[in-house]
Amino acid sequence: MTTLRHEFHRHAGKAAKYPPPFSLRLTHAEKARLLAEAGRKPLGAYIRERLLGADAAPRKRLRNSPVKDQEALARALAALGQSRLSSNLNQLAKAVNTGSLPVTPETEADLQQACRDVSALRADLLRALGKNPGDGP
Repeated sequence: MTTLRHEFHRHAGKAAKYPPPFSLRLTHAEKARLLAEAGRKPLGAYIRERLLGADAAPRKRLRNSPVKDQEALARALAALGQSRLSSNLNQLAKAVNTGSLPVTPETEADLQQACRDVSALRADLLRALGKNPGDGP
């Protein structure tokens, strides 16, 4: 059935993303032995390594976290936790909507400092994700 499905997709012009899986039946004792030999390594990876050795194609690794720089992420999260950003933005939005936001030099300086703080937070988050803060929007 899998071969038929693969053939159908090939003829339909769709390339299969991955080859179909290969199934292997083991007794409980065989599987227990392989699990013990594999240790902390995933069973499939252990079996591939034993069968194919150095000729095994490298496997894709999925990461649970894209974090590249834990310190930059910690700084960004600490800054976010210490800030009153959401409260301040809500107050600014309310003042703008009611037309009561006075544009004084102090207000302008506060807004410019907030923009710098948000920009620094963005840069730290991008660095933590392994991105260059100067790239893109």
